[in-house]
Amino acid sequence: MVTDLSLLALETRLVVGAGGLESLVESATGWPGMGIIFVYSFLIAFALPGPSEIVLVAPLDLGLPSWAHLSSIMLVSAVGKAVGSVFAFHIGQEVKRAGPITRWLRRSRWNVLKWSEKRSVQLAQEYGYGGLAIALSIPFFPDTISIYAFAVLEQNYVRFAIATFLGSLGRLLVTVGFFGGLSAIF
Repeated sequence: MVTDLSLLALETRLVVGAGGLESLVESATGWPGMGIIFVYSFLIAFALPGPSEIVLVAPLDLGLPSWAHLSSIMLVSAVGKAVGSVFAFHIGQEVKRAGPITRWLRRSRWNVLKWSEKRSVQLAQEYGYGGLAIALSIPFFPDTISIYAFAVLEQNYVRFAIATFLGSLGRLLVTVGFFGGLSAIF
């Protein structure tokens, strides 16, 4: 299964280019590579505008069967992103209280805050935390905006962490299913 993901590696390189951190993840080996995957996933949640799917192509070589290898990568990545999203959640709670930052964002030329809030409120009202998990399950969609938008609107750390964990895991499962299906066809 892992070798079937070479198409994913090519697609990811086309999307993000030859970035330093992405290259580090793509070349991560052994158990220390799991730490690299965790840190990368943590950073993706609140700071980096890159695809989290890149972790699926890490050549860790852990001596595990392919299903266990892939499952381990997915779980470590989902936990890393959940921890990073809790950090982003905390930042969002602080920003919500910080009047000058919020006022500046609302007055900005593009009013990113209003657009994000509108979309997030629609998802939150319609689906609650499930909406966040659904939004985060969309492969190659930048999830940092969704995480911050929900962080500003919501207040429950535990539910937020669970939703981001499930959304992150769902994203990786959808990606593996899609690329696994493509490799079966071709």
